[in-house]
Amino acid sequence: MANAIKCPCQYIQGSGELKNLGKYVKKMGTKFLILLSANSKKRFGDTLTASLDEFELQYVFEECGPQCSLAEIERVTAVGKEAGCDAVITLGGGKVIDTGKAVATYLNAVSVIVPTIASNDSPCSGLSVVYNEEGVVVKVIYSKHNPDLVLVDTGIIAQAPVRYFVAGIGDALATYYEARACKASGARNMCRANATNTAMAMAKLCNDLLLTYGLDAKKAVEAKEPNEALENVLEASILLSGVGFESGGLAAAHAINDGFAYVEQAHGAMHGEKVAFGLLAQLVLEKVSDEEFDRILDFSIAMGLPVCFADLGITDVKEAELRKVAEAACVKTQSTKNLPFEVTEEDVYQALLMADKRGTARKL
Repeated sequence: MANAIKCPCQYIQGSGELKNLGKYVKKMGTKFLILLSANSKKRFGDTLTASLDEFELQYVFEECGPQCSLAEIERVTAVGKEAGCDAVITLGGGKVIDTGKAVATYLNAVSVIVPTIASNDSPCSGLSVVYNEEGVVVKVIYSKHNPDLVLVDTGIIAQAPVRYFVAGIGDALATYYEARACKASGARNMCRANATNTAMAMAKLCNDLLLTYGLDAKKAVEAKEPNEALENVLEASILLSGVGFESGGLAAAHAINDGFAYVEQAHGAMHGEKVAFGLLAQLVLEKVSDEEFDRILDFSIAMGLPVCFADLGITDVKEAELRKVAEAACVKTQSTKNLPFEVTEEDVYQALLMADKRGTARKL
């Protein structure tokens, strides 16, 4: 099997870079569909228009709903087609970004991504996760290629709620361990190939940057002031994790995250928060050393990531619900199969219980 890697065509990161967007996209299209939420338009609309107007670029704004659903993708695609847009600029969080990537795919248009929060690693990836109105994943839309440009304004992300930033770290924290599992088992990545050495090095660097700079970066977001630690962690949680999960592969952490969709009490938890707990369960399944497990557990506690059921909002623990999580994590299409050993529903159920037990005990 071949080795392969996927990544965005261009990645730019720095404080205040949104004002330079026009300069970066001036040769990317003739008419731009700007997709964003009503709140983002209110906050950043003037900066966007000033930057694009400087280069006399044509554009139309379209407000996007909060859910990445097939209905919303189809609606926005129709708007872009009617306006004759050949490029899509998407500004917002993960689900808005996924909608924008899907719309750009359906329009066969250039895709420019400007994240306003760093709650997950979707900006650099070449796929969109589609949900139904109940929040359950129903489809994944694969783009022909990854975004043409990802522009990360660290000044904007520093202003976002701390919880979003921490959730993004939780999502990125799983990158190396899932890629490592896929490498050990020979599982295919999202290029339908094996991970390159480059992708594995990026996944490991992602992990190193998170563990080294995570706490200082969190302090920067709490103070709403970008610093070097924040720059390092955003590179990890957006670029390195985005490339790492696609080109390294997914394993049990993300499968368990998907399974929690069947537990109503956990619906208030963010994607990265559920992935972070899923990672602890994966490490239990892998029987890693106490030293390695506790390093991730202690980092998660320090960052404020979930390490037990209660942290996910699950205060009334029901065996039937947890077994449903385990069942969903082990269906044939899920990535738990990418671990380098056989995993049963019972294994995942017991791993969930053990992760909760160790996390609860460590917090006492």
